[in-house]
Amino acid sequence: MTSGEPAAVDGLTAALGLVGQRWALLIVRELLDGPKRFGDLQRDLPRIPSNILTTRLKELRESGLAVRIPLAHNALAYRLTERGEALRDAIEALDAWGAEPPGTTE
Repeated sequence: MTSGEPAAVDGLTAALGLVGQRWALLIVRELLDGPKRFGDLQRDLPRIPSNILTTRLKELRESGLAVRIPLAHNALAYRLTERGEALRDAIEALDAWGAEPPGTTE
């Protein structure tokens, strides 16, 4: 690489750019169960401030990981796209890893 050339972005860096913000993976985890309305996500993730939830959902939509879908009575829900669904294995692996007590693996 010559000076002035931008460094190549590896896959993990690119992934963290999409879902590395606080709460993003927890929102994706909730949406892995199927479409949810904003209020459902607020109920299921009670510690996330509503303004942050709004921001993260917008970011997930802009990244092509989630979409808004219409429901009856002018309501909207959020669901993952195929690309968002592809995070299932990674999220399940992180969940299993996080559930292990520290010091149990070498």
